[in-house]
Amino acid sequence: MNTIPSVNLSDFISNNSVRKQNFVDAIGKAYEEIGFVALKGHFLDNTLVENLYKEIKSFFSLPTEIKQKYEIPNIGGQRGYVSFGKESAKGKKEGDLKEFWHFGQYVQNNKQLENEYPKNVNVEELPEFNKIGKEAYLMLEKTAKYVLRALALYLGLEETYFDSYIYNGNSILRPIHYPPIKEEPKEAVRAAAHGDINLITLLMGAQGKGLQVQNNKGEWIDAIAQPDELMINVGDMLSRHTNNKLKSTIHRVVNPPKELWGTSRYSIPFFMHPVSDMKLNVLEGCIDDNTPKAFKDTTAGEFLTERLIELGLIKK
Repeated sequence: MNTIPSVNLSDFISNNSVRKQNFVDAIGKAYEEIGFVALKGHFLDNTLVENLYKEIKSFFSLPTEIKQKYEIPNIGGQRGYVSFGKESAKGKKEGDLKEFWHFGQYVQNNKQLENEYPKNVNVEELPEFNKIGKEAYLMLEKTAKYVLRALALYLGLEETYFDSYIYNGNSILRPIHYPPIKEEPKEAVRAAAHGDINLITLLMGAQGKGLQVQNNKGEWIDAIAQPDELMINVGDMLSRHTNNKLKSTIHRVVNPPKELWGTSRYSIPFFMHPVSDMKLNVLEGCIDDNTPKAFKDTTAGEFLTERLIELGLIKK
């Protein structure tokens, strides 16, 4: 497979059983073969998208000393600002050429989780920043819920199987700024080859070249979305849970050609995480004689902690 398949969520949420089943089959097949789809028909409208980009560009344009006051120590970068070069891919010592922000869950009716999750960080200089960020977070979370419902049906599970796990889940919205490149990078790229940790990732801002996906032959192919599409991929948690039936595909963001070094790039992934006590044990329906159980039992919380240590965001 050398292109990313495109699907439309309006087929799934239509009242037409044929269109709904076609969506389920198409997205399931894509996630078995390449691990990525481009999705139309999501819940983000154009005005919200424009406002979000305006706010994040304003934030990353702030002086470094102002941004750094929103970098909160001892929380593994889970909320607020993470400065340039702090994060590196698993197994890579060079820091990625990016800075980013984290919006986290807006917990409803659960004091325990309110205490477990770090608090969202309020940017004083930009009165609309947190409001617009929350609106986008909730619309991406809603989109992700329906994608997971389609995947539940594809896996032979009850349609709402994932709903209770993702309600108040530890999901993250991450606006990323890849600043202009000022000198020849020695080994670093904008985002080194990696798989995502979570269940699924919904990516805004994949228009234009930069994001690349590794197909089953090990070839790197460009993943370019249309302006009205989100790029959505499987993360390691869902891959484990399905015994690799659904693929968590390695992907990267490469540096632009030299003539474009002077430009910024922005992308906004939404990492859909479940609550930390969700068991990621391999589903019985994904084990057979040809595909024995490939992963030890673990929970989402244990797996996340393990990966954050590997990424250097949490110290042992």
